[in-house]
Amino acid sequence: MFIELTDILRCPADHEEGVLVLLPDGVTDRQVRSGHLGCMDCGLVYPILEGVAEFEAAPIEAARSVRLTGVAMVAFLGLGGPGGYVALVGGAAEDWTGFAEASDGVHVLALNPPPGVPSGRGVSMARGAGVPVKSRHLRGVVLGPGYADAPAWIAEAVRTLLPGQRVVGEGETPSVPELEVLASADGVWVARAIRA
Repeated sequence: MFIELTDILRCPADHEEGVLVLLPDGVTDRQVRSGHLGCMDCGLVYPILEGVAEFEAAPIEAARSVRLTGVAMVAFLGLGGPGGYVALVGGAAEDWTGFAEASDGVHVLALNPPPGVPSGRGVSMARGAGVPVKSRHLRGVVLGPGYADAPAWIAEAVRTLLPGQRVVGEGETPSVPELEVLASADGVWVARAIRA
């Protein structure tokens, strides 16, 4: 887990978004290999094991993506410059390396990736029942199969996006008031978050 990612993480417990404190046990090249994340509000502690932040058990088994390549995800998100963070959820995280190569210095949060997806520079891995990121902090969210059909995950994606940014999903095109669908074809949809 990239050490600077801690700045935008939040405790997934049901309370106001607060600060998580990183207590690293092992760090290599700014990547935390082991340690803990502690919530200053509720006192819950989440382990980091072999570089993976373990918030909660993943509620949906990660199905492999058949359409979301790294290059396609960068194009669908419309990323126009370097920096910031993007969440790739479930099977979308499978080609995080292709995404990292096609994007210019955008850091990836691979959330609930399929088994066997390797870690490396440019990615932080986590498991959880939601997106463990503070509201309005991500440049984009890509929801893999299963996640893109789940209203709770769509709501999480909208919550975490910076204003005007996009959500991409592999699944049935959603019809929710928080999203403006920009395009939909062959089981992939692209939408922009709408906020009042």
